[in-house]
Amino acid sequence: MSDTTAVREQVRAPRPVRLGPKSVAALVLVSAVGVVAFGWPLLAGAGSGLAHAQDAPWLFAALLPLLVAVVVATISESGMDAKAVAMLGVLAAVGAALRPLGAGTAGLEPMFFLMVLSGRVLGPGFGFVLGSVTMFASALLTGGVGPWMPFQMLSMGWFTMGAGLLPGPDRLRGRAELAMLAAYGAVAAFAYGTIMNLYGWTIIPGLGSGISFVAGDPLHENLVRFLAYCAATSLGWDLGRSVLTVVLTVTVGPTLLKALRRATRRAAFDARVGFETSDAGAAAGTSASAGHRP
Repeated sequence: MSDTTAVREQVRAPRPVRLGPKSVAALVLVSAVGVVAFGWPLLAGAGSGLAHAQDAPWLFAALLPLLVAVVVATISESGMDAKAVAMLGVLAAVGAALRPLGAGTAGLEPMFFLMVLSGRVLGPGFGFVLGSVTMFASALLTGGVGPWMPFQMLSMGWFTMGAGLLPGPDRLRGRAELAMLAAYGAVAAFAYGTIMNLYGWTIIPGLGSGISFVAGDPLHENLVRFLAYCAATSLGWDLGRSVLTVVLTVTVGPTLLKALRRATRRAAFDARVGFETSDAGAAAGTSASAGHRP
């Protein structure tokens, strides 16, 4: 019997991309930059000059290399290749195309449910990059480039990363998973609006009202005003975004999750190929070697 070689490929359910130490460090660093960028006006003095239009270019310049660092670290630690980057580009393009469909209409933004489901399938590292790149592409598509853009990129990155951090990525399926994703989408949609309110609220000049930001005031007093500001200005928009995200997640979610996981499986992001020699072939090879001995 001649030698035979069997090729065995592991077949398993596609899993979100695992984060290694380098990826975690990059995500922590970029998140820390974002927290400082959003929150520093709350701790600034009365005469510090709260102009996000001045610090936004610096934030954007710091954000881009950090995003690249997240991608590079994730690819190098998980063994992913250009197929993952290609999928990321496709999803970002779809998300950017979805955003204008509801922009300016009571907060109805269909891109949010896509970010939730994509973050769930691709994992937190690539989810963060996907959210940020999608918002960047959307700003270019709609002409919404301005000092607010890097803050939107950070907020959407956190939004998508959170979906990738939800429990049970390997085991939880079906209605339970959809219920969890819908609940996360509802809460995170409000959180996104609240974080973006923090950007705008601190640069609005004092109007003498009870919801205006007062530079130099104690933190707890400004936070009370901020909550009142959110309730008075954006509650309806956040509610519309939240409801639409839940509805689309429950109705379209099962089909889209299957499609994303099928694409991930075919791309074989985490597949490993092993080569194994059969016992019969090995025995035949041993006998043949022994027969040729002098």
